[in-house]
Amino acid sequence: MESISALHIQLKGVVQGVGFRPFVYGLAVRNDLKGWVSNTTSGVVIEVEGTPSALDQFSQDIVRKAPPISRIEHVKSQSISPNGYSRFEIRESKAEAGYVLISPDIATCEECRRELFNPEDRRYRYPFVNCTNCGPRFTIIEDVPYDRPLTTMAPFKMCPACQAEYNDPLNRRFHAEPNACPVCGPRVWLVPATSRAEEALKPPEGIPRNSKTIEETARLLCSGAIIALKGLGGFHLACDATAPEAVRRLRERKRRFAKPLAVMMASLDEIHHHCLVTPKEEAWLNSPACPILLLKWKTGSTVAREVAPGNRYLGVMLPYTPFHHLLLHDAGRPLVMTSGNLSEEPIAQDNEEAWNRLAGLCDWFLFHNREIYARYDDSVWSVPLAFDEEERLTDLVQPLRRSRGYAPFPLKLPFPSLSVLACGAELKNTFCMTRDRYAFLSQHIGDMENVETLEHFEKSIQVYEKLFRLKPEGLIHDLHPDYLSTQYARERGLKDNLPLLGVQHHHAHAACCMVDNGITEPVIAVTLDGTGFGLDGQIWGGEWLIADLRGFERVAWLQPLPLPGGDIGIRNPGRIALAYLCKLFGEAPSLPFLLKLDDTEKRTVRLQVERQINISLTSSAGRLFDAVAAMAGGCVRVTYEAQAAIEMEMVCQDTVASYSYDLRSKTPSLTWGDVKALPMISSSYEIGLKPMLESIVEEVKTGKSLADIGGKFHRSLAKIVGEVTQLISEKTALRKVALSGGCFQNRLLLRMTIEELRKQGLYPLLHHNVPTNDGGISLGQAAIGHFILKGTNLAV
Repeated sequence: MESISALHIQLKGVVQGVGFRPFVYGLAVRNDLKGWVSNTTSGVVIEVEGTPSALDQFSQDIVRKAPPISRIEHVKSQSISPNGYSRFEIRESKAEAGYVLISPDIATCEECRRELFNPEDRRYRYPFVNCTNCGPRFTIIEDVPYDRPLTTMAPFKMCPACQAEYNDPLNRRFHAEPNACPVCGPRVWLVPATSRAEEALKPPEGIPRNSKTIEETARLLCSGAIIALKGLGGFHLACDATAPEAVRRLRERKRRFAKPLAVMMASLDEIHHHCLVTPKEEAWLNSPACPILLLKWKTGSTVAREVAPGNRYLGVMLPYTPFHHLLLHDAGRPLVMTSGNLSEEPIAQDNEEAWNRLAGLCDWFLFHNREIYARYDDSVWSVPLAFDEEERLTDLVQPLRRSRGYAPFPLKLPFPSLSVLACGAELKNTFCMTRDRYAFLSQHIGDMENVETLEHFEKSIQVYEKLFRLKPEGLIHDLHPDYLSTQYARERGLKDNLPLLGVQHHHAHAACCMVDNGITEPVIAVTLDGTGFGLDGQIWGGEWLIADLRGFERVAWLQPLPLPGGDIGIRNPGRIALAYLCKLFGEAPSLPFLLKLDDTEKRTVRLQVERQINISLTSSAGRLFDAVAAMAGGCVRVTYEAQAAIEMEMVCQDTVASYSYDLRSKTPSLTWGDVKALPMISSSYEIGLKPMLESIVEEVKTGKSLADIGGKFHRSLAKIVGEVTQLISEKTALRKVALSGGCFQNRLLLRMTIEELRKQGLYPLLHHNVPTNDGGISLGQAAIGHFILKGTNLAV
């Protein structure tokens, strides 16, 4: 007979709110082990005793067979003396020093979906079905350990049937904190936007009519109504995606005149009817995170073209809550599901806020009475074509917006970090807080251009500091002095007496890509985007850096050209095109796009360039895209970021033809930070654009189309990246090339750039877990901030 041994096991990671304790209980019972398991603020702790062979099997299975949505980051196991336990039990949670990782919200699991549509089930058509394998997590957790009294489900006392499930260790709803049913849980109600607030915001008395309410909501949507729907992390504005007039009215009210809208479809079969879908894309759509995915839009789709005008791709997601499953089932057609906000504001979070902000945008409200603790936008991903490590074309999945389903799960750092708070950029803002080897990259905050978004930013920082027991030792911000995120860092640094560090925008892009790939050694970084405050006070955006996480040298850049009128100029690509032509040719050639500009603005732009009034010089690749698109017949005014470039990309085809450019040696180059470990070069390079733009002007005059010119322009920029990077590589022996910045969201440019770099024998580093746009800036800031503030070598 085997002797009795005992183990004390501590697990860290996402091990709370994912069914881990009942899993451990079942595993222990099956192996005839005794002891206990408990949640703590540091993770899950287990004491278990039994035969050595049973303990060995238990120790293996606890990792190998862990619940599918758990993520074990660390296991510490040590032998202890047996205590003579008579049974295995689940003990009450303990509060202690430390922190625990928190699961993102998880899309409805298959078992809950079966219950939802089973007429014999007591939760039939109940819109808040969940279990330990799915449902809300981050959006309802007020503090840890993760127990119901510390969530927004605390006001809902479980009925006897739900309590019995909650107490049964072998039930999949054991300690499922959002557990509820029609008898005891949250409810939905539908009210016209013309109601009185005191009546609309109060849940109706009597027996809940959840199913009938959702049926009526679906009927209204199918009849053309716009409805504000309270979901998981905030409100959506919904309408019939197949009804052009409903989509047009939604756009007018939301002031989102051209930017694509997201669409929710009931099933993968329905998505296949409207879009081309690869197996990789199917898997991503059906994942527990259930993000919006950009898919190729079929020409025969009945989804109104007004949903994504001028676009070949459609942003599509599957239902991810029981409520959404019911609504899509009852509507029987795709529905627009766009963020519940006026353009540029944060998503509305609670009922009263939605009533005050959205009443003018919708016809009806569908409310529920489960409070949302953390505001949470939908995530957006894309599957552009790229090379794998063996140089074959494969599917690369990249985030464009990392939020619901991903945050607040942290990214692993390739070094142990100081605790810092990086405040991110202005557009597509996220913040990042670090601790140990974790980077807690926030959910999407939005464009930091108004007080409402700043308040969302500040409140979200407070949520992360509380949940993850984070106390920053330093504050990192962008160099731009006018960003609200920069001003927040400066004010808080003064208030809390914390060190401040300003990090250059494109260095942060480079660092983000490096960390995303687990790299700390020097690389060549190519960062192409719209705007970043440069070391010289100019607007950068077409940059080649030699960089690591401590410093950088700027070694090449696109020729700086005049941006007229700052932000106003950015919204008017036609003005940018005119300013570029005036600067390069003295007087702009007579091209068709000039007919779209009025005489006053043409005269104003010419005077601005001539007299250098209200002009900023910029090396921005984003602005170059704008100028070329306008010259070649694309839009001369935009209503959303990168509209001109996106619409040009949508009509372009692949080509090997390209335009020429100049390469001029410049000295000295600009450096920042600790550059002792970087291979320095004696000269830097400016990429002259006059030959390219001369050729484009001539082709416009001969009647070449936007598609023809745009294709050659994409190839030209890709060839510039390949050839200039190879020149730098020859001088430095660096072969790894970090590609970052919003321009690399462009699928055609990304694919062509990878091809050109591969031709030169170079190895591109791409984003995998963090957006290449400004949504990843804060991660790069945090990594740089750690090394500068710590003042250590990279091998820490």
